[in-house]
Amino acid sequence: MTTLNNEITFASLNLAEPIMRAIIDAGYTQPTPVQAQAIPLVLAGGDLLAGAQTGTGKTAGFTLPVLHLLNAKPAANPRAGAPRCLILTPTRELAAQVEESVQTYGKYLSLKSLVMFGGVNINPQIKALRGQVDILVATPGRLLDHLSQKTLDLSSVEILILDEADRMLDMGFIRDIRKILALLPKKRQNLLFSATFSEEIKTLSDGLLTNPGFVEVARRNTTSELVTQSVHMVAQKLKSHLLSHLIKHNDWKQVLVFTRTKHGANRLAEKLNADGIPAAAIHGNKSQSARTKALAQFKDGTMPVLVATDIAARGLDIDMLPHVVNFELPNVPEDYVHRIGRTGRAGSSGAAISLVDSEEMQHLRDIERLIKTQIPRVNIDSFVPPAHIPAEAPRPPRPQHGQKRHSNTTAASRTPREGQAASRTPREGQAPRNSDATKPRQPRDPQARDQRSQQPSGQPRTGQPPARPRPAQPAEKLLSEAARHQAMPQPALFSPRPAARRGK
Repeated sequence: MTTLNNEITFASLNLAEPIMRAIIDAGYTQPTPVQAQAIPLVLAGGDLLAGAQTGTGKTAGFTLPVLHLLNAKPAANPRAGAPRCLILTPTRELAAQVEESVQTYGKYLSLKSLVMFGGVNINPQIKALRGQVDILVATPGRLLDHLSQKTLDLSSVEILILDEADRMLDMGFIRDIRKILALLPKKRQNLLFSATFSEEIKTLSDGLLTNPGFVEVARRNTTSELVTQSVHMVAQKLKSHLLSHLIKHNDWKQVLVFTRTKHGANRLAEKLNADGIPAAAIHGNKSQSARTKALAQFKDGTMPVLVATDIAARGLDIDMLPHVVNFELPNVPEDYVHRIGRTGRAGSSGAAISLVDSEEMQHLRDIERLIKTQIPRVNIDSFVPPAHIPAEAPRPPRPQHGQKRHSNTTAASRTPREGQAASRTPREGQAPRNSDATKPRQPRDPQARDQRSQQPSGQPRTGQPPARPRPAQPAEKLLSEAARHQAMPQPALFSPRPAARRGK
């Protein structure tokens, strides 16, 4: 690991003059360690594998040299909708942040950038692709949508960047990435940036990178020294009350709160609002416009609390964010590093508070093992639990350690799928059906059924409880009904599941 020389400045990195003007406008004079090491390697034209904890300036570490390279060598055969640089990110928020950085540092250049992600109308993106696009920032899913509609041409890509590559693999994008790689030119520069390393990342880098340079400015899977970490041991049912107390008692003005589930985020935001604390939730089920609005209000200070799932752990770049709260610990220890990495950025200090129930102790031990630090346990003497707490619905069982929850629905709450038999109540005048599915059903005797149908109304059938008196019906009608039932096919013991409909 290389130590940053304090004498290194942006001026010494030999970036183009228009880029230097934009850097000065942004108020920066000295690069961060990852920028000081990565920028010269990218400018040299080789592949790069870079690892750094979140909040260390990775985005500028690749946007600055990419802007320099594209500006220094104009496209030989520019075509509409054919970007020269492709930047893939795992989340919409991170894509928007990266493209914002491209605009900030490239505002004095003639290069054009475009960001595309799902959750919004695709037509404006299609319209933008009809013009010049030099740098394209995209999420894999929406990128493949454009490729399937043939509105995008990747044959001119000179530089490929995978940002937060470990998160993309965690989110299951590996197949999408392989599809995209197969459509790119063989000769190109590849940059892979990741906050953490794993065997999957090593495998991906081995197949993607050729004799790469390597940059690692912090020990793997570590947290920033500028972040003060603490744990409050508290029962799950008291967590929301303790969080409200911490925010009010300490007069916190900006708090990012992480929950494990989307439903939990919605419920916590409602509870905080009921306590007089303005809060909003963002997660994958929220529309992109709602997510963008909530994030903008949180950044400008009009919304003091933002409740998010791990989809927001990457891609939230908030200057001087003072507090991050883990309302529930993540199931994957590495996600803890990404969560608290939203604070303690760009030289500013921050605090990361975790509310831990006794059932989460194994998750806490795994996190401490990963970061090689024991997080201090802190008691809140000023917190007095409410005398009466409304009963909550029983929580679904927590997933086994190392497994991610795929659904918030418990088995007891599931309804039968279409085509599957549900439990039935006996109709009036009939005995309950035998619930033993293993006992074969006795074949019905059509002749006996005909005889039963002709019995006088009001007479109970053999072996069945007395039926309610029915109005007398003409014999001709009864005989016609018996004939019709005899012609109908007998139902099977189990109804077959219908074939899955395509396109859903």
